[in-house]
Amino acid sequence: MVTLVRRGTSLRAELRDQSALGEFGAAAIQRALRARSYGHIPTVRTIGRILERRGAVDYRRRVRRPAPPPGWYLPDVAAGRAELDSFDVIEGLRLGDATDMDVLTGTSLHGGLVGAWPAPSWNARHVVATLLAHWRQLGLPAYAQFDNDNRFRGPHQYVDVVGRVMRLRLSLGTTPVFAPPCEPGFQNAVENLNGRWQAKVWARFTPGSLAELLAHSNRYMVASRQRAAARSEMAPPRLAFPRRWRLDLQAPLRGRIIFLRRTSERGAVSFLGHTVSVDPLWRHRLVRREVSLSDRRASFYSLRRARPDEQPLLRAIAYVLPERPFKE
Repeated sequence: MVTLVRRGTSLRAELRDQSALGEFGAAAIQRALRARSYGHIPTVRTIGRILERRGAVDYRRRVRRPAPPPGWYLPDVAAGRAELDSFDVIEGLRLGDATDMDVLTGTSLHGGLVGAWPAPSWNARHVVATLLAHWRQLGLPAYAQFDNDNRFRGPHQYVDVVGRVMRLRLSLGTTPVFAPPCEPGFQNAVENLNGRWQAKVWARFTPGSLAELLAHSNRYMVASRQRAAARSEMAPPRLAFPRRWRLDLQAPLRGRIIFLRRTSERGAVSFLGHTVSVDPLWRHRLVRREVSLSDRRASFYSLRRARPDEQPLLRAIAYVLPERPFKE
């Protein structure tokens, strides 16, 4: 063993100075021992342990940074001053009676107030009706976050289109937030709910009809909210639903719309059918675009998970949403 230790450390120094490949780790030492017909050739792991005991290891420890706080891309949500509701749709389920099924799901970021609504199909009208019932019961969040599904945002093929669900949120004073496409992490809260619901309701009971599925799902939602009661009490207060409010899809739009996006190779982003150059040095990076309909401007803020507290303004431009009737 002593001879092996000496041979290994001397080989490491020799390979470091003379190897054509410039490799002098445990695998390189094992190859050198085999090439020189050394009698008993230890495994790479054994050689690595020998080198580590001798202090002959050059490596860098991985720097593990703490994860950003929940909702880090919205400063008041990250600070615990505002609540964020996230929504998603589980698609592609089929009941025992061959009925295709989609499930609208939602959860609050801080309070853990969950909801799941199975139905044969979902469109923007159904989403609006469900959100209204949900928010009348629990109160309004400061922010409501969705992915970029047409049912949530509106048609993508047209410019300056504000869909039905977006108009609902703006009229209630709730800021709509759209997560960046194909980006992990932003919808974690509702995606975790999706996984739990499929494991604890869908796969557990294998319902044969919509009535059975609704019964099991409602029971699970009630139990989940009871378990999160203490968490809900510590969450930021939700806003009271206005008493005499009614949805007017033709009313002028006020408030903010937030898009979370990643810039292109030229530092540009797209929103509502427009492409804007934000910063040529901020390429392939995250930005938060705040479209203020009241102030008629769009502001772009840089986002970095490593430094969630630093969100400087990159650019602000004038933006006026055309006033045109909503096609019902």
